[in-house]
Parts: sequence; C-alpha cells; structure tokens
Amino acid sequence: MLYDVSLSISYEYASLTMLGRQHLRVMPADLPGEQRLVQGRFTVDPVPDECSSHLDFWGNPVIDLAYRSAYREVRYGVAARVERLAGMADLTRSIGLSALPEALGACHVLEAGSPHHFLGASPRVRADAATAGYARARIAPDMSVADAVIALGRALHGDMRFDPKATEVDTPFNLAFAQRRGVCQDFSHIMISCLRGIGVPAGYVSGYLRTDPPRGKPRLAGADAMHAWVRAWCGPDLGWIEYDPTNARFALADHIIIARGRDYSDVAPVKGVLRTAGAQQGKHAVDVMPVAS
Repeated sequence: MLYDVSLSISYEYASLTMLGRQHLRVMPADLPGEQRLVQGRFTVDPVPDECSSHLDFWGNPVIDLAYRSAYREVRYGVAARVERLAGMADLTRSIGLSALPEALGACHVLEAGSPHHFLGASPRVRADAATAGYARARIAPDMSVADAVIALGRALHGDMRFDPKATEVDTPFNLAFAQRRGVCQDFSHIMISCLRGIGVPAGYVSGYLRTDPPRGKPRLAGADAMHAWVRAWCGPDLGWIEYDPTNARFALADHIIIARGRDYSDVAPVKGVLRTAGAQQGKHAVDVMPVAS
C-alpha cells in the first residue's frame, strides 16, 4: 500500500522560552522489506539555531533541534509518501513457549534487534505481578509464542476499554491496567508487561494508523492518529511479529512504522528540555491518505 502521510504538531507556551533542545522521532522509517520511505519533508517554525539528524541505538531516525533565541510557539510538520510492504508472516514458524529459554540462550548477539534487550524492565515497563498473573491465566504451556501473543492481545482488547480521558502520557501502565482503561500507549505497555512476565521478549512500536470513517460518513482531515502497538520475538526462525492490542489485529499494511524501542520512552515523538515558565498547550493532527495506484 502506498500512502501520503502528513503530521502537524504545535506547542504554545504561556511565557517565552529562552533555551531549548528537542529530539523528534516523527518521520516514517525506511525499513528494507517492510516499508519504503519514498520521500519525506520535515518543517519547523520558527527556524531553529541548530538542526541535525542521526540514528539512535535502535536504528530510529532522530531529528535534533536547538534554540538559543526566545519563542512562544513552535510548529513541527511532516509530509511523507510511504510504501508499506509487510504482509502476514508464516506463524507456523514460531517456536513454542517451552522452547523459548533454550532459544534465548543460543542467541549471543546484543545488537539493537537482539531479544535480550526486551526481556527485562525498561523505563516505562517493569516487572508486575498483576500483569504476569493475567498472562499466565490466559495461555497454555503447549502454545506457540505467536499463539500466546494473539491470545493475550485479544484478551486485553476484550477486557480493556479505550478511553482517552482515563490516562495521561505519564500514567503508569499498572494504574491503567488496574482500571482497565486507557489509550493505545497503555494497551501496548500492558501487553509488553504481560509478555515479558511469561518470558517473551516484547517491545514498543510507534507509528501512524490508517483509520476508516463510520459507514456513510465522510472522512475527516486529521482524523487519523499517531498510534502504538507491540512487537514480540517468536524465535530465530520467525523472528519478530507486530500486534495491535487496541484493535485486536496484526500490524500490517495500515500500520506505518515510525520507531521501535523497549517502551514509549525510547520512541517519544517529541522529547527534550527547554527553559520557560507557566503552562503549555500542545496539539497534533495526522492525516494518512491511500495513494491510488
């Protein structure tokens, strides 16, 4: 599938900012065999005093901005054309849950995609008895890892309620799980905790989601969303699969990848520091349009 993606993010501050440095992960990724960034353009207003880019440890493209002059409002924009290539994986290549310890023991690399980075606690997801118990109650020892991923994703989708008012970006995952409410970030962090709790390496994916309007209703500009879902390691043959627990489906052609990491802290769209005082207000809008072939 070929898509045109646009993103607009703005922040307005009650007081003038004096200094600031930001790291942005907002451009769709270029991933051989999975996703092709045909073209991409990033804009920012006001123009920063410094602008550069690099790849982080996980291989995600990062835009670095620095301001030495004052401003009260900043706007970021992305316009990109993306070809999503990924299809459904052959889940029969997944190893069983009981074979995971041996497979992990035979994996001796520590590069970015190594499953060892995604087993233990990370900044936003720690070991949790409640999610581990929830996961153990919904799997069977003879399941494959892929089947366990599906079972947990479907269970969370059924037991959790999508509620944008229930949580904030810094709400701990265990609080969202206790109240069974949250947004895609919460669903993903909870599922990651569940999977790690039964020994399955699991990580976080940020991206854009193509959404469809209700039947008979016009599609609204900006109605698409920045989204999050989960990736899980199913052994050396199948490798990583991606699952969206918010929608109980695999992340395939309508899920456009921006960045991958251990949890939200590794892939936050805008992250940094600035010197200011008072409140701030942020807005963002995303549009994902299929391109006719």
